[in-house]
Amino acid sequence: MRTYSKGFDIMIWIFIGSVLIAVLCLWQNNSIVVSNSDYYNAKVPAAFNNFKIVQISDLHNKMFGEDQSKLLGKVEGLSPDIIVITGDLIDRRRFDLDAAMIFIEGAIEIAPTYYVSGNHEAWSGKWQEIADQLTGAGVYMVDDSAIELSKGGSTIQILGLSDPAFLIKEFEVGAKTSEMAERLNQWSSIREFKILLTHRPELFDLYSENHMDLIFAGHAHGGQFRIPFIGGVFSPNQGFFPEYTSGRHSMDLSTMYVSRGLGNSLIPIRINNRPEIVAVTLKNAD
Repeated sequence: MRTYSKGFDIMIWIFIGSVLIAVLCLWQNNSIVVSNSDYYNAKVPAAFNNFKIVQISDLHNKMFGEDQSKLLGKVEGLSPDIIVITGDLIDRRRFDLDAAMIFIEGAIEIAPTYYVSGNHEAWSGKWQEIADQLTGAGVYMVDDSAIELSKGGSTIQILGLSDPAFLIKEFEVGAKTSEMAERLNQWSSIREFKILLTHRPELFDLYSENHMDLIFAGHAHGGQFRIPFIGGVFSPNQGFFPEYTSGRHSMDLSTMYVSRGLGNSLIPIRINNRPEIVAVTLKNAD
């Protein structure tokens, strides 16, 4: 009878453990989760009651199935009234606009699609090409602009901030450009219900100061690695154990949803942090 050493048994268990960890990481990086939420506010017009917004963020030109079939299937299954994209559709380190446009072309067939830029669009050096293709596909570009959305005789405002990386190469924690502050100040007096699309969640205090009602942001990648009951470990521009990496946050009369995003960039894996689609349904508080 052949005998095996204790060391050989240990190697077998290390191998099995490594395979299981690899499978788990593969699943966590490719299995999309949908986070549904109802948002109540008396400012939401009655005509927009049950209006569903689906947020896509930080795709980084990642593919989910052939022709983005898995991602688009999830989005279509939510029956959104609009789709909002909050930046980093592409990745500057492995630029592949074609992959990103496969998702865009499918998204606009599902619902009107609104987009604001992220830091990777700014850093890519190919912003005009990106903007031209998105516009040509029929996407509503909301960078530094306001779009009025009408329904049943009522209106709401969709506002968008271009990423500050277009103005400041190394955007630090808490840094604010005068252009951004001025734009938000101009919008602060708008009386209709306001939805702000932005890539940067770390500026929540600035959005709240300027009376934004509902904010959609990304950028934080969920903190990349998430610890149960603690949250994300690290986020660009927020550092270690950041405050805004996922979920719903409130400040005064403002509410911000932060998407964990879909793709990866510098750090190629996620742990306890599956790719996320955010779905928010507007509810008239009355």
